[in-house]
Parts: sequence; structure tokens; C-alpha cells
Amino acid sequence: MATPLEKARQNPDSMKARILTSARKIFGEYGFHGTTTRMIASDVGIDISTLYYHWGEKGNLYEAVILDMNEGIKTKLIEVEGMIKGYSLARRIEIAIDELVAYLFDHPEMSNLTIFRYFTKNRHDAGFDERIPEYISDIAYSMDLSQDRHTASPAAKMKVLTLMNSIHNYVSGESFFLPMLKISREEYIERTKETIKFFSLSSFIAPQA
Repeated sequence: MATPLEKARQNPDSMKARILTSARKIFGEYGFHGTTTRMIASDVGIDISTLYYHWGEKGNLYEAVILDMNEGIKTKLIEVEGMIKGYSLARRIEIAIDELVAYLFDHPEMSNLTIFRYFTKNRHDAGFDERIPEYISDIAYSMDLSQDRHTASPAAKMKVLTLMNSIHNYVSGESFFLPMLKISREEYIERTKETIKFFSLSSFIAPQA
């Protein structure tokens, strides 16, 4: 039997999918503890009982949001891996950064929830993190930091985490950084790509020369 998340992904126009989309946005803005099911129901324009019928308790919906986002990033990484095959390491890194930065700016709730979940104490305590797809080793393999996608070293994983956390910080911090820099959002996104590439290429490429 299909799970509620699978049903929502199979039918993007369904009530389950509408609630999931709203939940992604609101959890991404307020975090787990700052979000109520009434906020989500109000955003969708439904009664709270309808939300519970489709998703159950808030924890169930939050878990679905996290799993949905991780399936999305996993799909994107597979796409990127196909794009960068055959290129030099420097070019692979450049393409990967361009693609991941653009993707996360299109889905800022991903970066916001990463910040909420891993860098604050205000997080949901449900033990479902173990089921989140492991993509850190996949990125390390794609960037030629590991010879095997399943056995990336801690050092390789740390390099990938540094890259991903840099992107998350720029995406999540957009509303804070934009007024400071006094530039358009389009320029901010391009500058984010340039800045992350500048530090990543010097870190990943220079030591191998």
C-alpha cells in the first residue's frame, strides 16, 4: 500500500500534495516547534480535521516533509552526476555548485530546515534521520574525492559537508545578507556561486597539484 507521501508525489494536485507543499513552506520558515497544524491548514484553506485525515499528527507531516526534501535532493544529485561525467575535477565542481546553488535557491525551505534541524536545539526529536537517503558519499564520489560511493572517508565527507553548509548558509541567510550587500536577488545568487566556487576550487584542487 502506498504511503501518504507516495500518494502526494503521485498526484501533485491532490489535497495530500497541497498540504505537503504548504507544510514544506511553513516548516521551512518557522521550524518544527514554531509551526502549528492550524497554520498549515489555514494556509491551504482547509479545516484542521481535513489535515489530520490526510496526514495525521504534526510529527507525521514533518517526517514526510523531510523525506520528500531528501528524495528531491537525491534526484537532483543523480541528475548532476550525469551532467559532470567526463569533465576535469575543476569543471565537475563548477557545474555541481552552479546546479546545487540554483536548486536550493528554488527550494529555500531545504536550507532553512537544515539549519533548524542541525544547528539549533529547536528540533524535532523523532528518530527517522536514519532513513534519510545518504547522499554525502555520492557527492564525494562524483567529485572524485572518493574511489567508491559507499565508502567515502571522513575527510572526504567533511569536504562535502563544508561545501553543502556554505550553500545552505547563503540560501538561508538571503533575507539578512541582501540588505547588507544592496544588490538584486539575481546578482546575489550569481555572487553566491562565484564565492563558493572560489573557495572550493582553491581547497579541492590546489592541494592535488
